[in-house]
Amino acid sequence: MDLQTKEHGNVTEDLKTYRTLGGWIEKPADLQPPLEGHTNADVVIIGAGFAGLCAALELTRHRVKVVVLEREFCGYGASSRNAGYLAGGQGLKYDRFLKRAGHEKARQIVRFYEDGVSFAEGKFAEHGIDCDYNQSGLIRAGIDPSQEARVRDDMRISAELGCPSEYLDQAEMRARGIPPAFLFGSYVSNGGTLDPGKYVLGLRRAALQAGVTIHENTPLLSYTEGPPVKVRTPRGSVSAPVMILATNAYTPQLGPLADKVVPLRLSAMETEPLSPVQLAALGWHRREGITTMHWVMESHRLTARNTLVVTTKRLRYPFGSQTPDVPEHAQYRALRMALHDRFPPLKGIAIRRCWSGYISYADDGLPVIGTTGADRNIYYAAGCSGHGVGTQGMVGHMLAGKICGIENPLLAMLMQHIPPLTLPEPLRWFALNGALKVASRLDERSNRKARAV
Repeated sequence: MDLQTKEHGNVTEDLKTYRTLGGWIEKPADLQPPLEGHTNADVVIIGAGFAGLCAALELTRHRVKVVVLEREFCGYGASSRNAGYLAGGQGLKYDRFLKRAGHEKARQIVRFYEDGVSFAEGKFAEHGIDCDYNQSGLIRAGIDPSQEARVRDDMRISAELGCPSEYLDQAEMRARGIPPAFLFGSYVSNGGTLDPGKYVLGLRRAALQAGVTIHENTPLLSYTEGPPVKVRTPRGSVSAPVMILATNAYTPQLGPLADKVVPLRLSAMETEPLSPVQLAALGWHRREGITTMHWVMESHRLTARNTLVVTTKRLRYPFGSQTPDVPEHAQYRALRMALHDRFPPLKGIAIRRCWSGYISYADDGLPVIGTTGADRNIYYAAGCSGHGVGTQGMVGHMLAGKICGIENPLLAMLMQHIPPLTLPEPLRWFALNGALKVASRLDERSNRKARAV
């Protein structure tokens, strides 16, 4: 074993299984051509993930001429790098926004997340998208008795804000076939798990069928404010009265939101398929998605291809809000340890792939939606904070409606919200990563207690 392997644990395995793409997606065979020359549109959309594609679909339905520009290909970013949880209000960081927003506004925020589940389910049906959706509900679980008080406190607040849940004790968890490392938890029936790559590529297919003009491999180089907004790309340009920045964690690099949201890097790991014997021994018959009560939560789920996906565990903020696409060996080691801790019978199972990506995060954990520019004709949507599978598409849809003159009270409330400002660098880097390190140490204390049992 060489020095690099000693320092990084299974870095050799990481390098073999690391993907620069998300684990749910492959590059489409029918890549749309890059933008060449100049074109005009009614609305130009930057970014072709959930938000950008849903906005394009709704605008096209209203006979608005749309041009979508995507740096890589549709779904390349967070839309295909997440765990595939279609979740409502469960798991929100209520303490981050409840006091600041007030009880009534907090209820509206929870309703926004709950509505996001219905919105995505509606898109599956509307466009015939088979994304392996398992409408099993979700479980927020404790792995150590000391976490029970937090589970119950979150359940109380969640119910007050309109998202009731059911407490499951150890006997009820075992009756459901939940693996024994998860001692107790709160269950919500709304939502479930899906293949986010199939979802976003389904939206892409629907947009192309609807006549949306998409240019892939077309990065935004710069834009000029004004009526119209003028967008420049490597080999072309677009002029449009309205622009939507649906770039999520990449938005700070473009200028807007540089002092309001930050990209946080998270990682995921997927095993090789479990054998029928391993699946039978595991139980987990309904395959509910499970997140944990760690300060930086873990998530564990089975896929339709009978693999096990473990995500998050650790977060990191990259200096200057940059978003490099490189392996995160420390995060993969932590995910491997979590896999061994929660599923001892699977210790030694081969890893099929690991990947990393970015979420956008505001200090209060709430979406950041609004307009910018002297003419207020540049719309943006970011700050999904890891809860964007349902809501980001819905935000794109609602922004499209607003552009077409359709007012939505929920969108108006979100657009009026003023997020707290971030610290300047280098204080931002020290503060965020310092807080994340403290959270990781607290989580490791819970892990050690759980291992000692």
